[in-house]
Amino acid sequence: MNPLPPLTASRDLKQQMRGVGWAVLSAPTMAAQSHGAPPDWTAWHAHWDDLPPDAHLRDGGRYRRRRHGCCIVSADRVSPAPHRAHWQPVEYNALHGGFERWFEPLPQSLVEAPGWAAMLVGLAQVADDMADNPRPTPAWFVESHLFRIDTAGGIGRPTPEGAHRDGVDLVAVVLVGRQNVKGGETRVFDAHGPQGMRFTLTEPGSALLLDDARVIHESTPIQPVNPEQSAFRDTLVVTLRRGGFQGP
Repeated sequence: MNPLPPLTASRDLKQQMRGVGWAVLSAPTMAAQSHGAPPDWTAWHAHWDDLPPDAHLRDGGRYRRRRHGCCIVSADRVSPAPHRAHWQPVEYNALHGGFERWFEPLPQSLVEAPGWAAMLVGLAQVADDMADNPRPTPAWFVESHLFRIDTAGGIGRPTPEGAHRDGVDLVAVVLVGRQNVKGGETRVFDAHGPQGMRFTLTEPGSALLLDDARVIHESTPIQPVNPEQSAFRDTLVVTLRRGGFQGP
């Protein structure tokens, strides 16, 4: 039986993030974080059916589909940013770091949805609250990734790079849906010690929030429950970073 995640209530979120550097929010709590315009996952999930293949997998796999977009969040304002390559240093991603990866942009109808902007503003508030001595942050540089990991080849790998950090301030991993899969267990570890937790996100709209400076994370491979049927795991990953987008 998959271990269920320990959930954090809204009132405890700031303390949890400052204390251990990660939290899991239920779908209702994640929606409440969006300040009155909650994400409409039921309507949005159709966008995950139209993701192009990830052409940059260095393990030779064909199990990942993906889109990517950028914006800047300042206070309660979300400003679009020009489409750009996704880049990570090899120190954070030994498998796919050190080179520019271009992906197709996010669907415009998703970016223009009121709940989308509200969700990003809510995540920026979490990032603001993480600091022990909060100070006004002019802007958060935000990258959003739509992922589908499928099992057409028998197995799918949500994190082929293994346990890792992303080189940002805050990472949010939102489960959008699971169909006919087993596995996909989330593992979160203290970046500077042996402490860790393992659990499986199963509720659409629930989210794992990570202080990227303090913890590392990974998700285990997925396999189909019924090999005769389609099997996949859909997620939204949002990263927030001070000072600018990562680049060479």
